[in-house]
Amino acid sequence: QQLHTFRYRKITKYSFTMALKIALLSALVASASAFAPAQQAARTGVALNAEMSKSIPFLTRPEKLDGSMPGDMGFDPMGLSEIQTDLNYARWAELKHGRISMLAIVGLVAQSSGIHLPGDAYVNSDPFGAISTVGFAVNVQIFLGMACVELATFNQHYGEGEPGDLGWNSPDLLSKLSPDQLAKRKEQEIVHCRLAMIAITGATVQYMLYGKLGM
Repeated sequence: QQLHTFRYRKITKYSFTMALKIALLSALVASASAFAPAQQAARTGVALNAEMSKSIPFLTRPEKLDGSMPGDMGFDPMGLSEIQTDLNYARWAELKHGRISMLAIVGLVAQSSGIHLPGDAYVNSDPFGAISTVGFAVNVQIFLGMACVELATFNQHYGEGEPGDLGWNSPDLLSKLSPDQLAKRKEQEIVHCRLAMIAITGATVQYMLYGKLGM
């Protein structure tokens, strides 16, 4: 009799515990279900109210690309602007690579066309072979010049200054421009920088594959 009573109490306690757990679980599921439509509606509302990218109309404009920088068309399909703590540094890098690319594509086209400095060391029309033809001393001068520019402007990459402004304004072509004209010049520069980066990449690949530029 005592054993039967003990088993009955144990089963009853177990059933009560299971019923309590089921009731709590049901309550949690009901609460989650009740809030789910509201969250979905909120997300839908945000998506509908978000500004769309000018360059990719079916994607929303990245938060940091607010159009304040010249050339900002809201193009960031990989979300790289989200991991940048300082977009000024990214713009510095873009301008620097773009300016180097503009010099590089002009030099590559000129060298492959037979336009060069006087002297036997510069007659090689192969832009990549010319690196070894000019000799060690010329390459050292080029790298030292690059190093001087980098060291002189390194601290300018971090701060509130104008990205790309190295303080070189000779001849003076900017002081007489109106704010609208200056903004247009900045827009033109970044567009040409981007085009030059694409151009030098394409020209390099073509030259390495076919040994010449053009058809």
